[in-house]
Amino acid sequence: LHVVTAVSQGIPTSRAAALVVSDDPVLRDQFYNGFSKTERAAVVLRLAPSWFRFGSLEILAHNRELTSLKKLLDFIIIEHYSQINPQDDSRYVQLFCQVAQKTMDLVVCWQSVGFVHGVLNTDNMSMLAITIDYGPFGFMETYDPHFVPNSSDKEARYCFDRQLQIAEWNLQKLSEAFIPFLDETQVIQVRTELQNFGPSAKVKQRSAFIKKLGLNEDKDDADSQLLTLLLQLMEETGTDFTMTFRQLGEIALADIRNPQILNEYWSLKRLSSHPQYPSFTEAYLKRIEEERG
Repeated sequence: LHVVTAVSQGIPTSRAAALVVSDDPVLRDQFYNGFSKTERAAVVLRLAPSWFRFGSLEILAHNRELTSLKKLLDFIIIEHYSQINPQDDSRYVQLFCQVAQKTMDLVVCWQSVGFVHGVLNTDNMSMLAITIDYGPFGFMETYDPHFVPNSSDKEARYCFDRQLQIAEWNLQKLSEAFIPFLDETQVIQVRTELQNFGPSAKVKQRSAFIKKLGLNEDKDDADSQLLTLLLQLMEETGTDFTMTFRQLGEIALADIRNPQILNEYWSLKRLSSHPQYPSFTEAYLKRIEEERG
């Protein structure tokens, strides 16, 4: 189901090919709520264009196996980044920058649908920026920026709201595997890419959420304020992440403040219980009027 959902949303992902189930019993806490139960053991066979991860490079760099590391980098370029000239002196900088941008896009896509990976360490991040290693993942229901689907993540390191921050940290670790093959100018280029990651990610994240509100133009500060207010209302009222956006798309704008009509939209009804709901609807309706076309 998780793979079908990701594919239907246009989010790069590995694909489930087969499920092998045995009679061996295993104890699972399926919903990570402390209520474990016995299930049959199973193995999922997944397919992907590549299983090279950030960690595939890190381990070679850590062990100073630089000859093998260089061969791996060149192989990844030839096999998966054909737009990069394998003879270009700047090929490793180009590779890193493309991996960084694709990773940013992937995590923004995750957040736009309320997906939380659960264990976002460097060994679970793909050099092709596809979703791999589905383990304790989860789709956020009630909006909670600190939502964690992994009971072992006691400090919420990989929570919903920190995924872009963790992706940036992972890219910093990945960059260390590139540095042995870069000159001083190229090292600066890689560091500049990392410095720009956070600001660029915020813009892309805002753009993704603006589209969820039916808007195409990005008005910077005004839209940031609108989204901040909406997410504040969602968090404080405990509204459903997915259904709030769906119902905003389904309800007629003329009815967005009508208490009787809102009774038919359970998530918006809960959202409307917040004292600042009128402020949000006023800003939202005004913003829609400003949208060209």
